Amino acid sequence: MRFAAYEHHDRRRLAVVDDDGVLCPVPGVRSLAEALTAGGPPALLDLGAATLDVPPGPHVSQVRLLPPLQPTSIRDFVTFEEHVEGVRRSVDRAAGVPEQWYAAPTFYFTNPHAVYAAGDAIPMPPGSAVLDFELEVAAVIGREGRDLTPEQARDHIVGYTVLNDWSARDLQSAEMRVGLGPCKGKDTATTLGPYLVTADELEKYRDADGFLRLALTAEVNGEIVGRDLLSNMSWTFEEMVAYASRGTRVMPGDVLGSGTCGNGGCLAELWGLRGEQSPPPLKPGDTVTLTVDGLGTLTNTVVPGVEPVPLPAGRRRSRERP
Repeated sequence: MRFAAYEHHDRRRLAVVDDDGVLCPVPGVRSLAEALTAGGPPALLDLGAATLDVPPGPHVSQVRLLPPLQPTSIRDFVTFEEHVEGVRRSVDRAAGVPEQWYAAPTFYFTNPHAVYAAGDAIPMPPGSAVLDFELEVAAVIGREGRDLTPEQARDHIVGYTVLNDWSARDLQSAEMRVGLGPCKGKDTATTLGPYLVTADELEKYRDADGFLRLALTAEVNGEIVGRDLLSNMSWTFEEMVAYASRGTRVMPGDVLGSGTCGNGGCLAELWGLRGEQSPPPLKPGDTVTLTVDGLGTLTNTVVPGVEPVPLPAGRRRSRERP
């Protein structure tokens, strides 16, 4: 089942999307968050099934799609070995995958307040001239859990959506020298959509090792620059959720990104393999289209951003003591 959030005639609604792209509004529910509070993934499926019996609404082409949900948090993992290798080579041609990477599915927290929808214009991050896309798939948590096993975690995933982790590579490169992690380089835009596809819809793609065998394609201005399979991840989504819940809680509306796929899932990986910025960084006017079998297509066009507000450099203090 596919769910979409949309705006039409100044009203925001949650709807089930049928096979023809017709929206069937969910009565009395305006958001996925509201629907999940009614009882988690099983309740959402029941709600969706009942919605298909109500009069249909507009077609998706007649509305403004919104992100399928407003995340409570976004953990972005890095689970594709090929991506790690390629991006590290963009910094050091001799670099490989560090052994520590294989120990656990690493992630960082990104900004849940900078989420864009399919079709939205994406402003250039202030102060950046080296913008990149990142093709990912995100799992969405449907009910609370803590210290989960991977087997338990499967029942906590309500569905999946396509994720584009927009990255200002020049800002990110400078920030990583501090040794803390990405900051403004990944703070201004994440696209989710076009729909939330419930987990049961994707079971037919699951392979013998528990991975979802979905084809992923990235295009820039209509030219294919990347292709991969989601099943090339080194951890399953259930294992990622279990790790995220270790010593803490995962909550309804939490988003867990797969991390960028390999074989051209972002420009930086291609730069590392080719030893040059080819294709070039994204600029205003460029359109990025990301397609994942079973989940749909995300398309966004880059537009000019704002100039950064000037700030002073850090002060070198005298370190006086009282």
